[in-house]
Amino acid sequence: MMILVTGATGNVGSALVAALAQAGQGVRALVRDPRAVTLPPGVQPVTGDLNEPGSLADALNGVRGVFLLPGYADMTGLLAQIRRSEVERVVLLSGGSAAQADMSNAVSRYMALSEQAAREADVPWTFLRPTAFMSNALRWLPQLQAGDLVRVPFAGVAAAAIDPADIAAVAALALTSDGHEGRIYELTGPDSLLPADQVAVLAKVLDRDLRCEGLPDEEARAQMEATMPVEYVDAFFSFYADGTLDESQVLPTVQEVTGHPPRTFEQWARAHTDAFH
Repeated sequence: MMILVTGATGNVGSALVAALAQAGQGVRALVRDPRAVTLPPGVQPVTGDLNEPGSLADALNGVRGVFLLPGYADMTGLLAQIRRSEVERVVLLSGGSAAQADMSNAVSRYMALSEQAAREADVPWTFLRPTAFMSNALRWLPQLQAGDLVRVPFAGVAAAAIDPADIAAVAALALTSDGHEGRIYELTGPDSLLPADQVAVLAKVLDRDLRCEGLPDEEARAQMEATMPVEYVDAFFSFYADGTLDESQVLPTVQEVTGHPPRTFEQWARAHTDAFH
């Protein structure tokens, strides 16, 4: 079976490509520039623009499973192109806010519309709705390079953050085995942690005297608006300041699907110590 992985160099996509290749699956990795990436042996780099479904015809030729990211300009056309290519399984990376289907919230909207397009495409689908990624802690790197104080937005919000590798493990099974069609998997890590708890784990792993401090909402908003569109900043403030999205509940889904418990934040941090150093 040949599987096309979109977002193949991202947190989840790169872990999925590696897992599928290690399992001996045929893998095509959709990338912008094949010359600029290093892929596992045997993985085929392919190009195409997810905002222009017709550009994916060659990449989809002979493919039976697709790992798909949400939020592209023409998700209906993209899924139609996938259907025309006789793909047998689509695994869509979504999120918990898709369930809200709040069309006034930019993140909830693109997640919900992506799921709707998959449902209407007449292709067997599986939706993955993970909590926040443990790899989001890498955003603290500039602060850790500057000193021992980590200042964070939404300091009072706990989340059962998940290792992207565990999302990839579920995706790999959904793409290569039966029984996952029409399923929505809500995926979490094993512990609900505050940002300060994560910083404390990093302090232990890195053997540093780290401290965590919450950012006032006004300062947090200004920092976020410097790097992302305002509508997405509004969405995150709705989720975490107004409390419209609760990612604190620990769920057994990863264990149930894969047969192994999800990795802890400490395990993730120890596996990525090189990045922090």
